[in-house]
Amino acid sequence: MTTERVSVRVSDAEMERRWAAVRKLMRERGIQALIAYGTEDWLGGHARWFTDVPTHNGYGRTVVFHADDLMTVIDQGSFGKRREMAGKDIHHRGVGEMIYTSFFSSVHYTTAYQGEIVRDVIRKRGYKTIGFVVPGTMPQGLVQAVTRDFDGLTVVDITDAIDRLIAIKSDEELKLLRTCAAMQDAIFDKVVNTIKPGMRDVDITAMAYGEGWMLGSSQGIYLGGSAPMGRPSYLMGRHFQDRVLQKGDNLSFLVEVNGPGGYFTEVGRTIVLGKASQELLDNFAAAKEAQDYSANLIKPGVACRDVAKAHDDHMVARGLPPELRLYAHGQGYDMVERPLIRADEPMAIEEGMCLAVHPNYELPNLFMIICDNYIVGANGTDRIHKTERKVFEVG
Repeated sequence: MTTERVSVRVSDAEMERRWAAVRKLMRERGIQALIAYGTEDWLGGHARWFTDVPTHNGYGRTVVFHADDLMTVIDQGSFGKRREMAGKDIHHRGVGEMIYTSFFSSVHYTTAYQGEIVRDVIRKRGYKTIGFVVPGTMPQGLVQAVTRDFDGLTVVDITDAIDRLIAIKSDEELKLLRTCAAMQDAIFDKVVNTIKPGMRDVDITAMAYGEGWMLGSSQGIYLGGSAPMGRPSYLMGRHFQDRVLQKGDNLSFLVEVNGPGGYFTEVGRTIVLGKASQELLDNFAAAKEAQDYSANLIKPGVACRDVAKAHDDHMVARGLPPELRLYAHGQGYDMVERPLIRADEPMAIEEGMCLAVHPNYELPNLFMIICDNYIVGANGTDRIHKTERKVFEVG
């Protein structure tokens, strides 16, 4: 679906599907309104899931999702400004009103401003039970402004139930995830065909960044860091990307941006300007084996913590390090969303999830990367990236 200003977005039917599922949940739990908040470019997916509008540049947006009415959205803008939309604005579907205030996360005394507006909306509508979505990541001032000394108000943390709704993708969402993966494959192919000695790491990431924007990406990062063969080539952000590539270097490169429609996937490989060492090739084979091992375990009904334990057992049995961070996780509007394939994740795998699987690890003289996305089907997974799983030797 397109508009003059937005080239790709989810359909009205998809938005209605989400809203109906949430309202059913709210009726079952007696909740009159849900409050979701977003401020991050890459991790603002909860607010976007309700509205299909991303957050940018650290500007907070609060969504009040009413059980029996159109949404109220509190956004960055002029004090006192208000727009009555009645659900008719083509870019803000399902929104009844937008209320503005001037809030900055870097200015502590403004962090309650959005919460004060939310409190006023709840009070005027006479709500007795509300739900928060991921309250732990909201500004403390916002949460306190809504709930402090509010007699008769019951507050419910509804995050787990909403996370499950978000994690199980519709057919339309899965198609957009495949589109993102195909876009990333094209970007990676251009990197492989462009990279050469004398370029800086940032020359590669900047080229990829521009290519992604032209192909429909709007948020995300490109991580890459080069090193001489025999030294780890860590994934680096822009601050550490001014090294000049030399013949024989190896470069870890990760494309971690969203695609048309705003859905994230990620693909990563090692590129060598010349011939790869046998040690690098052997470790890539080990990482590929570990990726295949996990992908074969990821099936509906399997507990995420069980997959994580099996992965660690697999790695340790081969003399490789167990995972101490995060090697596989869900993706959608968020670069990292639930479920996490980790010991602390209570979720189980379900059909329709999309997960990045990247059993990367570090040894004293190399950093190994492999990353692809998998969609969970009824009996297993489908790898949706088509970038060849190998160490790319260039030149």
